[in-house]
Amino acid sequence: MTTASIGEVLLKVDNLSVEFDTPRGVVRAVDDVSWQVRAGETLAILGESGSGKSVSTQALTGILEMPPGRIVSGTAEYRGDDLIAMSVRERRKIVGDRITMVFQDSLSALNPVQSVGRQIAECYQVHRGISKRDAMKRAAEMLDRVRIPAAAKRVNDYPHEFSGGMRQRVMLAMALALDPDVLIADEPTTALDVTVQAQILELIAELQAERQMGVVLITHDLGVVADVADNVVVMYAGHVVERAPTTEALERPVHPYTEGLLGSMPSAELKGQELPTIPGTPPSLHAMPSGCAFRPRCPLAIDECADEQPPLLAVAPGREAACIRRTSLPEPRVEETI
Repeated sequence: MTTASIGEVLLKVDNLSVEFDTPRGVVRAVDDVSWQVRAGETLAILGESGSGKSVSTQALTGILEMPPGRIVSGTAEYRGDDLIAMSVRERRKIVGDRITMVFQDSLSALNPVQSVGRQIAECYQVHRGISKRDAMKRAAEMLDRVRIPAAAKRVNDYPHEFSGGMRQRVMLAMALALDPDVLIADEPTTALDVTVQAQILELIAELQAERQMGVVLITHDLGVVADVADNVVVMYAGHVVERAPTTEALERPVHPYTEGLLGSMPSAELKGQELPTIPGTPPSLHAMPSGCAFRPRCPLAIDECADEQPPLLAVAPGREAACIRRTSLPEPRVEETI
């Protein structure tokens, strides 16, 4: 096991496509998706429900149910080795050890009939081969590390005896027990109140800084992205529509969908007013519009947008967008002065 160096590409996904067999025919949930995360970096994958955010990570980690799902094309390289091409046995040596996941619903992700300590201890026993006694000791240490009060006593408690925020801390303890290179956090704070959300995100950032982990954060929350992400990939209807450093994407969005998401965020300036929204709804994967999938909702759409799904094109160094109307960076926003 080698230690990652700052800036090293840990997980690189190239041209990943995933389909599902359904009673109404085959649908493509992820279409030609590419992204990467480096040591010490947080990549946010942003988009509405059904955009393909979670499916892409489930496919590369091997937890996607196949069938009905199947990987049609693409690679997912962990430090140069393709996870998709590996056997199940080979992949299991990496996923759960070097790549770990935290899910949105901690209550269903944890085993309800096993103490939280036993569940964390199992990681050490399976992947490190240590004794049950030593594994339980380390489990208690990890619970303390994620700030579970009275960790040495609570190690024998069951998931239902913890609050939602404390269960997420247990999930973090389990995911980080083996000092992974990459943490995939799938909507880890969605069901939590704002104060607890902030605590969990702060804890992830603190542990990341200590270990130089790469973090892949799957979310629909722009506020979370702004707080913690270094880079962002914006997905819509299975496609990547924009890729950029987070600060630049939030200050100068290129794709109309990214712009619409930003325009829908609550702000002090909009207090007492109805929030702007993106008109319409995301398309059904069974009845995708021709051309650009965002076309029916896009304020900039023209006839040519119906011809084909636009590819991701460079609009500036380190910035890409998939829009035939936006082929360069917009002008910087000028603040009005009185």
